[in-house]
Amino acid sequence: MVRLSSYAALLSGFASSMAAGIPTRRAMAVHDERELPVHFANAGTPSPDTLMNLKLALTASDMAGLEQTFWDVSTPGNALYGQHLSFEETKVFAAPTTDTVTAVTAWLNENGINNITTTGAFDDWLAFTVPISTANSLFDADFQNFNEIGGPTQLIRTLSYSLPVDLQQHINLLHPSTDFVRNIKGPIFRASVPGSSLNNTARALTAPSSCNSVVTPTCLQDLYGIPTTPATQTSSKLAVSGFIDQWPQTADLKTFLGALRTDISSATTFTLQTLDGGSDPQAARDAGIEANLDIQYTVGVATGVPITFISVGEDNTDGIDGFLDIMDNINGQTAPPFVSLLIFSSYGFDEPDLTSAMANQLCNAYMTSGTRGVSILFASGDGGVSGSQSQSCSTFIPTFPSGCPFLTSVGATQDVTETSASFSSGGFSNIFARPSYQTTPVATYLTALGSTNSGKFSTTGRAFPDVAAQGVNVEIVDGGEAGLVDGTSCASPIFASVIALINDRLVAAGKSPLGFLNPFLYANPTAFFDITTGDNPGCNTNGFPAKAGWDPVTGLGTPNFASLLAAAGV
Repeated sequence: MVRLSSYAALLSGFASSMAAGIPTRRAMAVHDERELPVHFANAGTPSPDTLMNLKLALTASDMAGLEQTFWDVSTPGNALYGQHLSFEETKVFAAPTTDTVTAVTAWLNENGINNITTTGAFDDWLAFTVPISTANSLFDADFQNFNEIGGPTQLIRTLSYSLPVDLQQHINLLHPSTDFVRNIKGPIFRASVPGSSLNNTARALTAPSSCNSVVTPTCLQDLYGIPTTPATQTSSKLAVSGFIDQWPQTADLKTFLGALRTDISSATTFTLQTLDGGSDPQAARDAGIEANLDIQYTVGVATGVPITFISVGEDNTDGIDGFLDIMDNINGQTAPPFVSLLIFSSYGFDEPDLTSAMANQLCNAYMTSGTRGVSILFASGDGGVSGSQSQSCSTFIPTFPSGCPFLTSVGATQDVTETSASFSSGGFSNIFARPSYQTTPVATYLTALGSTNSGKFSTTGRAFPDVAAQGVNVEIVDGGEAGLVDGTSCASPIFASVIALINDRLVAAGKSPLGFLNPFLYANPTAFFDITTGDNPGCNTNGFPAKAGWDPVTGLGTPNFASLLAAAGV
């Protein structure tokens, strides 16, 4: 963070502005507007003296050039495939120009705003604090209090705002403003598993059919051919992102490994990294189902891969639970201590919760990390075609970030024979167009689908999920107790572990890591176990049916480790 002036200038700036009268008003144009989301209700007008921490996202100097480079280094067969960029090389594309910074700063200054700091991986945000009355005047906005209906989320937002016409080319968005993100929900823990392997020392010797009722690391090794041979490359890492006070417990991990991975030390653990006031308290009452799931099915599946848990606290100002902050942290590492990094998350939102401007801002952050060789994976969601969670709807609700074309979305399956899990979110983005790597398989699916669910989804949007893995009856330890969990949040750490082990072998062979996965994955559809049964109901429909080839329930299918490894050239 770079401070451009002292905070004390805030009051003096306001005073001088009032003394001089209102500055000459620039021609304004609406930059963003929306209807009030159905999940929120107006809760009244806040005090005009209430201070707001606002940020302006500045346009990159060459985002189109960065995207072209992203595709070049991520597409097998391209001459630049695997030649990922350094921080400085990325910054040439991603940082705003001096003219952009100067123009926007000058406008803020002329309106008495001098407490400006630059933030972001490439100094691409201008942050400042003003009373709501000033924000309303400056942006032709109407900031109001809003409460989530039947939920805990309370926000100060506006349904529209404007920017000077001459500055629109320099500013992507104002934040927070028109995004209405609700608190994230995690998987449900079902305690006291009958016949749990934690009470059965012979679990590792049981037949694979037992995996119909309880899924363990051994089941995954059997189903997908995941090796138990430890990784060897300490520079090839896997990072787990944790939000909303979800904390993995080392005691639970030790119990889990001692019962279900007896071939490795039960003392195997993870590294903690904190952001935005994050932490990892270790009292049993602090156990987090999601965090324990993610850690146990990375440490316990990606044998020997260094695992980092990034705990994102609530001291964030990005307004979307730290999702932007974590990417700014990753993209801002000038000399990252890794050759290969894979980041996955079991969290997400409904796409309509975010404006297209914010969705693009975050999606471009994922793209930026891809140019540096980072793989990003997200769980697709648990609401079938009704969004991240089951809810009432008349048209299908895509999830985010899964609709972003620059990451890998993971759906869920169940049972040894593998059919799609009914909750597995999938569909088509209403914001992002379909990327070229999906053109043929998605067109094939839509032809086979015919007129089913016509008018309920975009036929031209980015389709998701991309892949899948087991997501039902997955055994974890939480608060010292064995239990089962369901959700695509089970599938995402499993698939991430597969990729982490492949990256380890690539790095060991002196090759580049996979980086952004999708062009590689879609170029090798036979490296997956195709899932052709089941569907993902929602919105008073049966949702989408799974079919041969790609489908919007399980994507390309579940991983065949040996085939993916061979396709990667090791």
